[in-house]
Amino acid sequence: MVTPTTLAAWPVFETDELAAVDAVLRSGRVNYWTGTACRDFERAWSDAHQGMHCLSMANGSLTMDAALRVLGIGAGDEVIVSPRSYVASAMCVALCGATPVFADVDLESGCMTADTAEAV
Repeated sequence: MVTPTTLAAWPVFETDELAAVDAVLRSGRVNYWTGTACRDFERAWSDAHQGMHCLSMANGSLTMDAALRVLGIGAGDEVIVSPRSYVASAMCVALCGATPVFADVDLESGCMTADTAEAV
């Protein structure tokens, strides 16, 4: 039986986030090489997480693709992904030549678990 649910609104932006974007757009310095907002963000993120480096990327799809390539994932590899995710979760696996393998999700959380991943 399918139980209908109300999905949360997405995306949700807070007032301070909107103000930060507005400030960058109004500055006219919207590029990495003309403005400082991106480098400032990278530095703050790295400091907040005690990291040595931080590299911001344009979106989650590029980020997942880069992570898979850095790990050497490619032809002949299989990557377990959740079927209850944005399409990019599986597409980035396929685009680097690997095979996405879908694991079931937990009925309570709606998330893939170690047990559901182990089953595949």
